[in-house]
Amino acid sequence: MKIAIAAATGNIGSRVASAVAAGGATPVLLGRDAAKLTALGIDRAIISITDVSDVHQVAAATRECDALLWLVPPVSHVGSLADWYRRVTQAGVAAVSRNGIKRVLLVSSLGAGAGENLGTISFISDTERAFNALTTNVLTLRPGYFMENFLLQTQSLLEQGAFHFTYDPDHDIPFISTDDIGDAAARYLLDPTWAGHWTLNLMGPENITLREVAVRLSNALSHPIRYERLALETVKDQLRQGGLTETVQQELLDLFVALGDPNGAYATPRTPEAHTPTRFEDFARTKLAPLLADAVW
Repeated sequence: MKIAIAAATGNIGSRVASAVAAGGATPVLLGRDAAKLTALGIDRAIISITDVSDVHQVAAATRECDALLWLVPPVSHVGSLADWYRRVTQAGVAAVSRNGIKRVLLVSSLGAGAGENLGTISFISDTERAFNALTTNVLTLRPGYFMENFLLQTQSLLEQGAFHFTYDPDHDIPFISTDDIGDAAARYLLDPTWAGHWTLNLMGPENITLREVAVRLSNALSHPIRYERLALETVKDQLRQGGLTETVQQELLDLFVALGDPNGAYATPRTPEAHTPTRFEDFARTKLAPLLADAVW
C-alpha cells in the first residue's frame, strides 16, 4: 500500500509518515525541502519534491497511491490565504480524480461549515466541499486548537514569563496534540475497510480556559507563568511589521475573532468519538519544558 502525505515535514505529516511506515505501508512524502524530508529518516519512504499548490506536481507525485493525507500547509507570506487554500485544494482534488485514489484523509478544522468571514475556517470549509464532491471515499478530521502552537511562544515564556493570545482568559478551548491528530489519521489511512464521506471531530481530552492553562504551565515549568491578552489592533501591528499583506492581516484577524467567539467554533458539543488522549500537562512536560530546560528565570 502506498500512502501519499502532504506537508510531510510538519507536525501532523511527519507523525503520520512514521506511523504508516511502521504499519507496513510505503509513505510517499510530499514537500518542498529535500533535506528536511530526508532528515525524517522514514523507512521505505519515497521522497517527492512537490509544491502542493501545483496541480501537475501533485498529480505526478501521487500516481499509483492508494490513499492520500491532505492538509493545507500553514503559510503567511502570500498575497491571500483564500487564494492559497483554493490552489492547494484544486491540486489535491485534481490528483485524486486523475489518479483514482481510493481514500482521502482530509485535515480540516473544528467549526468548518459554520459560516463566512471566519478566516481560514471558511477557506477549509470550501476545501471540504470540494473533496466531498468527489466519488472517492473521504474522511474529514476536524481538530481543535493545536497544543503545539505554544512552541511558537517559547521566547515570550523565557523573556516575560507569559504567553499571549487575543482570547478572553475564561474562553475554554479544546486543545489537542498534533500527535493525536496524526495517530488518528494514520489509523484510518492504514485501514482499507471504511467507505463513504464522513466527518470526525477531534477535541483533545477536555476544554481548558487560558486562565487554567497559565496554572498548568506554571506547574509544569516550575515557574510562574501568566496569560496576557492582546488587543486585535496590537496583533494587526505585529502582522504588519512582519511583512504580511493587508489581505492576510484581515484574514488572520477574522480567524482570531472566530476562534474567540464563545458561541463559535469551540462551542462544538463533545462526543465520545471526539476524545483524544494527550493531556495539556503531557504536552507541556514532554515538548515545551525541554525547550525551556536551561532557562534562567
